[in-house]
Amino acid sequence: MPHPTILVLNGPNLNLLGSREPGVYGARTLADVERLCRDACEAHGCVLDFRQSNHEGVLIDAIHEAGAAQAAGTLAGAVINAGAYTHTSLALHDAIKGAQLRAVELHISNVHAREAFRHHSHISPVAAGVIAGFGVAGYTLAITGLALLFLAA
Repeated sequence: MPHPTILVLNGPNLNLLGSREPGVYGARTLADVERLCRDACEAHGCVLDFRQSNHEGVLIDAIHEAGAAQAAGTLAGAVINAGAYTHTSLALHDAIKGAQLRAVELHISNVHAREAFRHHSHISPVAAGVIAGFGVAGYTLAITGLALLFLAA
């Protein structure tokens, strides 16, 4: 059986990692995060599919595609850092739910220690788990959690 894929899906403004509010998000770039994720996937015998888009529809299409791959047995699930869409997008919620995608919601910062509008997530109710506040190391934690969920399924 081929190694399962893990999708890491990044939403708006995450392409600015390393330069956007380094006091909140740190100095690591999105390319650094991709390397961390690739290493974490390899450690769990998985293949990485790493994507970023500033466009909600592109993220939704990726979720639909991931749900189909998961149903076919080739995808373990997805780590989703939806950025600000976490707090605003019913469409992402519906896509994850509709595609029956096993997803881990990820935030680099502790969103609950920030502005009140960041305290609500439309993703959490359809996520298998949530990781927040561990910086970019959270991606490694999320991949580990997703790999464990996949093995338990």
